[in-house]
Amino acid sequence: MGSNVDWLALTVEAALEPDLPICDPHHHLWEFRTDQVEPRYLLDDVLADTNSGHNIVSTVFIECGAMYKAEGPEALRPVGETEFVSGIAAMSESGQYGPTRIAAGIVGHANLLLGDDVAPVLEAQIAAGGGRFRGIRHAVPWVASDEVPVTRGKKPPHLLMDDTYRAGFAHLARFGLSYEAWLYHPQIAELTDLARAFPDTAIILNHFGGPIGVGPYAGHRDEIFKTWRDDIAELARCPNVVAKLGGLNMEINGFAWHQNPKPPASQELMEATRAWYDYTIERFGVERCLFESNFPVDKLSCGYGVLWNSFKRLTADYSDAEKAMLYHDNAARIYRL
Repeated sequence: MGSNVDWLALTVEAALEPDLPICDPHHHLWEFRTDQVEPRYLLDDVLADTNSGHNIVSTVFIECGAMYKAEGPEALRPVGETEFVSGIAAMSESGQYGPTRIAAGIVGHANLLLGDDVAPVLEAQIAAGGGRFRGIRHAVPWVASDEVPVTRGKKPPHLLMDDTYRAGFAHLARFGLSYEAWLYHPQIAELTDLARAFPDTAIILNHFGGPIGVGPYAGHRDEIFKTWRDDIAELARCPNVVAKLGGLNMEINGFAWHQNPKPPASQELMEATRAWYDYTIERFGVERCLFESNFPVDKLSCGYGVLWNSFKRLTADYSDAEKAMLYHDNAARIYRL
């Protein structure tokens, strides 16, 4: 997959509400990812995006399988990613790269299928995080169809219901760690079951629960939305779950922005995806929602500045207090920044 920098340059906008403080609670850092539109996304690259006009004061890194250790026990190899990101966070914290604090919080990976043996991995991750480590993501997206692409390999079905996975999950609360839930929309009911089984563990729903719009799901958006809406309403009844608002511009979501002659403007982007945002905010409330970029994955479809403008158009009529929660304060509280 090649860079789309020239294509993105066809739609550039000045930032709306440029002084509004933002914590971007979901981005990645990596190199050698040839399956992505940005094969390299390191400190200079993320700063090029966060410096595009919006007031990004801090960010949270979310695991993506980058820089695992090449040697040593397999269970501990993901600690290499945390060490890598901690170095970038320390560079940013020096202030020499500007005021934005990149990776002020870090979410890493641990294989929860280790069950009780996951405990030393969690300890090692916390130690490697240098005071920034906040949670675990062990992604579980699964769908029966082979027509739906799954990044980093297809997962077994029903992991959220697996006894061994849950035995590993049970350790998160003991270490004060949250759980990032990345799955596909047919799995949301299983996440609700998990959330009810572990009410003391904070769960952050990623990307609206992954509504699929490709393969056998293409052309069925209205039907999918109805099913998704019912499942989200039930999940929102779990007080230990919060929802990230973003990550709808991936290939799997089926909007196919990347196939158009030019990228969408923020108004077009907002209007096409608004129903998902409005309903999630309605069910979870502004105090349990937080906007996210999901960059550079969503860079396949739009520029960073345009994405945040689309959010700001969505919340144009919100109060200053509501905006503060959605753009900064909720993320700062949830990730203890």
